[in-house]
Formats: sequence, C-alpha cells, structure tokens
Amino acid sequence: MMNKKIAASLCAVLAIAGTFSISMAQDQAFIERLKAQFATVLEEALAEPYRGVVTSAGIENGLFPVKETGASSKAVSDAANALLSSMDVNQRSDMQFSIDDSEWRNWSNVDLGIFPRQGISLEEMTASQKSAAWALLEESLSEEGIEQAQSIMRTDQALLELNNDAVRYGEEKYYFTIMGEPSETEPWGWQLDGHHLILNFFVLDTQVVMTPAFWGGEPVYTRSGKYPGNIVLQDEQNRGLAFMQSLTPAQQAQATISSTKPPENYQRAAANQDNLVLDYEGIPGGELDSLQKLALLNLVRTYIGNLRTPHANITMEEIGAHIDNTYYSWVGTVDDEAVFYYRIHSPVILIEFDHQSPIGSTSINAPGVPTRDHIHTVVRTPNGNDYGKDLLAQHLASHPH
Repeated sequence: MMNKKIAASLCAVLAIAGTFSISMAQDQAFIERLKAQFATVLEEALAEPYRGVVTSAGIENGLFPVKETGASSKAVSDAANALLSSMDVNQRSDMQFSIDDSEWRNWSNVDLGIFPRQGISLEEMTASQKSAAWALLEESLSEEGIEQAQSIMRTDQALLELNNDAVRYGEEKYYFTIMGEPSETEPWGWQLDGHHLILNFFVLDTQVVMTPAFWGGEPVYTRSGKYPGNIVLQDEQNRGLAFMQSLTPAQQAQATISSTKPPENYQRAAANQDNLVLDYEGIPGGELDSLQKLALLNLVRTYIGNLRTPHANITMEEIGAHIDNTYYSWVGTVDDEAVFYYRIHSPVILIEFDHQSPIGSTSINAPGVPTRDHIHTVVRTPNGNDYGKDLLAQHLASHPH
C-alpha cells in the first residue's frame, strides 16, 4: 500500500494546488513553497520500490506474458533513433536515460512553474529537431492521438494568453526523453512530459505499453487568442455520459459511488500514484448484456485508440478478455449537462475521467466549482505493467544484461 505519509503529503499539496489563483502566481514565496512540497512528494514516491496499481487483495500475477504480436515496432525505433541523431552531445545527454531509470516515474500534469521537467522540450529544439520529435509521435500514435496531443498543447497556449504567464504555460513546453537504446528487439521507450499531457511509451520487440498516459485540458474550449475554437476530450466526456445514461435505473444505481461531484479532484491514479491501492467499485461487465459490454469496450477504445491501430487492436483484445471483470463506476448526476467523474477498472486497465475545478481559467470559470472546462483523464495498466515494467522484468530475467 502507498506510504500513508506520501498520501497525506500529496493530499495537502493538491489541496493547495486546487486553490491556486492568478494572484498567487505573483507571490514568489508561495510558488517556492508549492515547488518544495511537490519535490518532497515526488522524492517520497520514488523512494518506494515500484509495485503498480493493485486492489487490496494484492497483485494479480501472470497477466502480461512476453509474446509475439506480429505488430512491428521498427518505424517507432527508427524515428526515435532519428530524433537522438538530431541532437548534439549535450542535448543527447539531457535526453537519454537507461531503460530502468527512475525518470520513467518522474512526471506530473502540473505546469512548469511548479514542476521542473527533464529532457529536451519542443521549445528548445531547432525546426529539424521538432520535425523529428513529431515524427516519433506520428509513428507511435494514431491520427486521433496526434490530434489530441496537438489540441492539448494548444490549450496551454490559451492558458498563457489568459494568464499572461509564459513561464508556466505555452504550447511547446513539452519535454521528450528516451529510455534505453531504440531497438527492434531490446526493451526501450520514450516519454513525453508536460502540462496536461504525459505519455509513457514502452517497447519490447512487437509489444507496446503506453501507460501511464495523462490527457487533460483547461480551458477545454478555447474562446479567443491564437487557437479560437480549439476543443479537447469531448468524446471521452460525451461517450462516458452516454454509456451511463444507457444503463437501466438499477444498473445506474449500482454504478454510482456518489450522486454529488465534490469540489476537490476525485481522480485517484495521477502522478506519484504508481503504487496506489484501489478496489473495484460500480457495476461489473459480467452484469451487462452483450450490447452493453460492446458499448463499454467502445468507450475504452476512445482512450486506447490514441495508439497506432495495430497495437491498439492488440491492447483492446487483452482488455476484452477481462470484460466480465471490468467495473464501471460514476460520481455525479446523469443529466445532459452533468459535471461528473467516471472510472473503468479491470485487472489490465484503469481509466479515470474527472471534471475538475478551474485553476488557470478562473477568469472565465467560477473558482472552486467543478467545470466541464477543465478535464483530467488518466490511463494505467494495473498489476505491475505501467511503464512496461512487468514485461521488462521478464525480459531481464531471461536475458541478463
């Protein structure tokens, strides 16, 4: 179980961050205190050996066998090598880490004013290096995933314009790191780390794991500035609500944790929660009919579909094999304009969606009130395979380095 000290520290920091305002951003003493608290929480979390998200019953073993999937990773490794080759010696030193480095776990969705990041940002890259970085994303993600990533980056540009704060926000403050040596056969991976967008992408031969993945945005809808009309995470919101509304009243009652969405964040599995203990809640897939099971899998595909199609299909097959033990839970009301949280949780997938209170958009949204204009989502692989760690351990056991 996560150390109680870490959990308490994280709650305290998030409570402060949740009340963060533009006026506080001008208070350097406050900023330094918040940065120090985040650093302490991170240090305590990284000091715990990685185990993974589990239920109180403990870890479930044998869920992630090393296998041949038939989905080549060559284009991804070639793109990663091209990105590394575009860097000078100092940049490469800053960007590349060992395959088992703790940098994998050193990420957060908070903005750059609070959380310093490792690697090389798009902002620091030359035009050709940016092209190489985007080529890596394009070989790893689907068209939907690329569009989502670009749109989220544009929400940070909107926050820059709303707050006149280029230190904290900006569409190119997204950092790339490479773990290990990109290869078609040996384990390696990459990480993209920035405000509201974190992707951890592990590769072993033909297997890929893209978790933890954090997709968020504020403001969700950009009303003015450089990208008017930019909008993010609407399918995740609307399909999640539509699925809940499609359930019978009895099923909705079973799925509901609470009909009241609290002002504080409800999300459980974001940064520093690699060893979270989280039990299943809500309605299990085994109590859904065949059409409802299909609808739930289609909702899951909204998230998994950010991966390139071959690997997304493989991941969906693995998730589908556990559909009867996949739980759907809900916090909030179910009207068409509801503000809510939902969770999809099985032995092999954890997805959270949360409408959050505003932080950087308090000039257009009421402080302390959850809004559809600030969304967080997170995707994890429970039972020890975030960052592909279960696969990596199996590989190293059979191929000592």
